[in-house]
Amino acid sequence: MGRMAHVVLAAVLAMAAAAAMVSASPAEGIQPLSKIAIHKATVDLHGSAYVRATPALLGDQGEDTAWVTVKYGWENPSADDWIAVFSPADFISGSCPNPRRNPDEPGLCTAPIKYQYANYSANYRYWGKGTIRFQIINQRSDFSFALFTGGFENPKLVAVSKPVAFKNPKAPVFPRLAQGKTHDEMTVTWTSGYDMDEAYPLVEWGMVAPGGGVRNPTRTPAGTLTFNRGSMCGEPARTVGWRDPGFIHTAFMRDLWPNKEYTYKIGHELSDGTMVWGKPYTFRAPPTPGQNSLQRIIVFGDMGKAERDGSNEFANYQPGSLNTTDTLVKDLDNYDIVFHIGDMPYANGYLSQWDQFTAQVAPISARKPYMVASGNHERDWPNTGGFFDVKDSGGECGVPAETMYYYPAENRANFWYKVDYGMFRFCVADTGHDWREGTPQHKFIEECLSTVDRKHQPWLIFAAHRVLGYSSNAWYAAEGSFEEPEGRESLQKLWQRYRVDMAFFGHVHNYERTCPLYQSQCVTGERSHYSGTMNGTIFVVAGGGGSHLSSYTTAIPRWSVFRDQDYGFVKLTAFNHSSLLFEYKKSSDGNVYDSFTVDRDYRNVLSCVHDSCFPTTLAL
Repeated sequence: MGRMAHVVLAAVLAMAAAAAMVSASPAEGIQPLSKIAIHKATVDLHGSAYVRATPALLGDQGEDTAWVTVKYGWENPSADDWIAVFSPADFISGSCPNPRRNPDEPGLCTAPIKYQYANYSANYRYWGKGTIRFQIINQRSDFSFALFTGGFENPKLVAVSKPVAFKNPKAPVFPRLAQGKTHDEMTVTWTSGYDMDEAYPLVEWGMVAPGGGVRNPTRTPAGTLTFNRGSMCGEPARTVGWRDPGFIHTAFMRDLWPNKEYTYKIGHELSDGTMVWGKPYTFRAPPTPGQNSLQRIIVFGDMGKAERDGSNEFANYQPGSLNTTDTLVKDLDNYDIVFHIGDMPYANGYLSQWDQFTAQVAPISARKPYMVASGNHERDWPNTGGFFDVKDSGGECGVPAETMYYYPAENRANFWYKVDYGMFRFCVADTGHDWREGTPQHKFIEECLSTVDRKHQPWLIFAAHRVLGYSSNAWYAAEGSFEEPEGRESLQKLWQRYRVDMAFFGHVHNYERTCPLYQSQCVTGERSHYSGTMNGTIFVVAGGGGSHLSSYTTAIPRWSVFRDQDYGFVKLTAFNHSSLLFEYKKSSDGNVYDSFTVDRDYRNVLSCVHDSCFPTTLAL
């Protein structure tokens, strides 16, 4: 057989092996890093094996993202060999917190932050060498690249590269804007490697002047938080999934002029007085509550994160994540605020994934307030005071989500809050905690719904992660509920009494819209335009942000108006106090696939319908 034939055959074999890996990949919904039995890994470095990574210095121009070329090889290549990225670079030495490991046995203590099969490089099986490019973000430490054999079940480390590192691994990165507790307050949160005793965190900001430049720039100090391994509730977050989160800083920019454009940059003042700055960004201040202006809202859940270098994808975990992100980045000028209603990175106890998620959405969150809700993959863990006794958070029990992102809650451990944005009020609930009558959250929900002035803020929105309303998702249908147990039963009278326009949910990874509903009955036969007396709430599942898709029941309930098993998000556009446009857009192309309009006057909200008004009298 000639040399060219060998090359062709090797390529065919490599593609077949890769296909076999895909077909034998873990079930959908499994965190890819969890498939690596790192607690069983052994170290057996071979002189014939090598891994080389270039360049050694990353971000020498201040970049917070870089591509690294990794070349590797050894004399016994196999189909299940894989390349892992570790950070910090020295991942072999040190004691392991996992009590199941024999302390005398050489092994590894931490999972990688990403991986790729060695035969992703087509000629690896034939030549015993290959090349892969990885995208790396600044994560406060150096990196090394490792070659493993034995697959994921019995991994054996045979070669490690020399470290590579960013020029300033402690640099401030990935700003996250969020609206504060009042309409004239914007917060910015970011991550760095600087503790308070090393550098002073701050944000420099000011209004953009009409002719350009910044009017009266102000420096505002930031508070600093972090958490440690002991803050985690279980494995893998306490063991192989743990990675130091660095320091999380939040600053408050107050007394903003409504709708004015501001510029800002995050930074740290070092002990010698020099400054380390992040990149400059701009944002538009929120409108005042009730302000009559064009206001555009994005809503979705369950996006997750994905890798632009093709790594970590064999579990088919979050295939639509980048499409959603990229479509929203392209459309930045056409919306004002984002609500991501739970299940953010699906880190599931692998803490490195939170950094990667903040990096992925940074082009959005650095420019638009990025409001988040708590999902089951953020909070749920047994015996931690949550409503669900399941292990969906991988031992995080809410700590990373509650620290990495700001949200205007009275108590950050109780992930419920309200947001007034112009003509909208959003009441964001936390389905990780009990919402039933008599609970603190039920009291918050009623207070949030009842205190809005509907003549000035006509658009009242409820949002939560798990479906407390209606969904024809297959597993809900199998339970005979079309909802979370005890979901709408505890809340539907509040939605009706206070005339909630729409209730948004994630958790189910698809899109569905209902008719206006009360007590499981459609209150109108209209499907694309609603006007006149408001007598029911429209329920929307918008959980197709990017994670693996969920199937529907085959029977379509009468209340289900539109269903789509695809990736997408919702956009709400308020033109004024009486006109609203609802659009469902697919992430693949940004086009509209479902829509309706609402035209309504204030009197239509006041009109009494069933269970919406207290008894009245005609007595003089």
